[in-house]
Amino acid sequence: MGILNTLLRAVTWWNGATLNTLFYTWRKGVRVGEDDQGNVFYRNGDDTKRWVIFNGEAEASRVSPDWHGWLHYTFKEPPSDKPLPHKAWEKPHEENLTGTALAYAPAGSIRRAEPVERKDYEAWTPE
Repeated sequence: MGILNTLLRAVTWWNGATLNTLFYTWRKGVRVGEDDQGNVFYRNGDDTKRWVIFNGEAEASRVSPDWHGWLHYTFKEPPSDKPLPHKAWEKPHEENLTGTALAYAPAGSIRRAEPVERKDYEAWTPE
């Protein structure tokens, strides 16, 4: 299985990092931290560049708001050094589930296992 993962990483950009990114990270990257999904965050020596190497599929919505703020220079210190305070009512970060089986489907949607019969809608019929 290891050789298949290596081959996938070599020929696809969405399964982890490209070879160029891995080489740049090896040469100039300073590891800053890791999130709960296993994504690893880096910066260069003078902190003019910041990037993430995804654990699995490269999907931007998998980056939590805390790390997103650090990546875009909203916060100077990374969440691994200075965690942001969170309110009791805040929900944990969740990636965008659009296009997956877990995507939101409202009542009456044909994507639901058991669609609800709509009584507030009457289909148009020609006369």
